[in-house]
Amino acid sequence: MNEEQQPETRAIRGQLAATQYREHSAPLFLTSSFTFSSAESMAETFAGNGEGIIYSRYNNPNVDELIAKACALEGMEAGFATASGMGAVFASLAALVEQGDHIVATRAVFGSTHQILTQILPKWGVTFTYVEPDQPDSWPAAVRPESKLFVTETPSNPGLQLVDLERAGEFCRAHNLTFIVDNCFATPYLQRPGDYGADLVTHSATKWMDGQGRVLGGLLLGRADIMEQVTFFCRHTGPAMSPFNAWVISKSLETLHVRMAAHCQSALTLARWLGEQRGIARVHYPHLESHPQYDLAKRQMTAGGGIVTFELTGGEAAARRLLNSVQLCTRSSNLGDTRTILTHPATTTHSKLSREERSAVGISDGLVRMSVGLEAVTDLQQDLLRGL
Repeated sequence: MNEEQQPETRAIRGQLAATQYREHSAPLFLTSSFTFSSAESMAETFAGNGEGIIYSRYNNPNVDELIAKACALEGMEAGFATASGMGAVFASLAALVEQGDHIVATRAVFGSTHQILTQILPKWGVTFTYVEPDQPDSWPAAVRPESKLFVTETPSNPGLQLVDLERAGEFCRAHNLTFIVDNCFATPYLQRPGDYGADLVTHSATKWMDGQGRVLGGLLLGRADIMEQVTFFCRHTGPAMSPFNAWVISKSLETLHVRMAAHCQSALTLARWLGEQRGIARVHYPHLESHPQYDLAKRQMTAGGGIVTFELTGGEAAARRLLNSVQLCTRSSNLGDTRTILTHPATTTHSKLSREERSAVGISDGLVRMSVGLEAVTDLQQDLLRGL
C-alpha cells in the first residue's frame, strides 16, 4: 500500500499481488494449510524466522488482505480477524487480563459484552466496574491498583450514547490503562479512535463492513505490541475468520465510504421526520440537534451513522404493532445492511439484561432500533406509517 494515499483509496487499491493468471480481483485461497520447499524452510517458518504462511488458523492471504485494508482505514499497526464480532470483543479482553485484574467499562455496552463482563470473566477471577459514558469526571473513582483495561463502545448499541474519545484517551494515559474501543456503529468512516489514543479497536465486520448481511466476521486492530499479545491468544484458541468471509468483507470495504455516506444521509432525514410523527416520544440520533451529546457528536463524528432509535409512547405493545405492520422493513436482530432493519432490543438483543439494567442504558420497553438501509427514504416513510 502507498501510505501517502487516502485511506479509502488504500482500501480499494491495496490488495494481494496478482498470480501468474493476472487476475484483477484477488482470488480466493480456500486452503487449510500451505507447503514448503524444504524441511529447512519449514523449520525456519515454524521458528518465526521464515516468510511463509503455516496454517489458515494463523493467517491466510485473504485474511491478511482484509487486515491490511482495515488497518489502513483505522490507522492502526496490526490486526487479527476473528469468526465473529463477539469473538473479537472476547479476545480483546481475555488476551489482556489475568486472574486478579480489574476492568473499567462504560455502562452502555452491547448485551453480549455485558454477559462476558458479568458472567464469564468473573469465573477467571477478573472483576469490573461500570462507569457512566457521559460522566468522565467520575471515571477516576472506579480505578483500582489492579485495573488494567478501559473498555467502551461509542456510539452505544442501541441507546446511541457517546463517549468523549479525547477525554477517554487522557484518562487512560493518566491511569496507565489499555484503551479499548468498540467502533462497530461508527466505522472508521465516521471516527478513528486511534487518533485519540485508543490502543485497540474492535469491530463486528458482520455489520457495516460487510454491509449486505451475508457473512460473519470480527476485527481486532491496534498497536503492534498490544496485537502481539492478542494474536498469540487468538492463534492458540482458534477464533479464526474463514478465507471466504475475509474475501467477501475485503471486497465490501472498497465501497464502505460511499455506502456509509448514503446510510448517514438517509438516517438523518428519517430521524428528523420521525420526530414529527404522532406516537413517538423521542428520537435518538447523534447528529440530531436534540441529542444530549450533539456538540460532541459533531466534533467527534464526521456524520451521525446509520442507526436511529426511537421510543414509542405506547411502550412494548406499540413497538410490537409497528414491527408487525411493516412490509418493506425487515424484522431482524442484525444491522448494517443495505436493507432497513427494525429490532425491539428489550425483547431480543438485550433481553438477558434485567429491566433495571436496560433502563440504566436507556433501553425502554418502547424503544425500537432502526438500521437504515439504502432504499428510497420516501418508501421507508410510507412503510413506517403503517404501524405508527
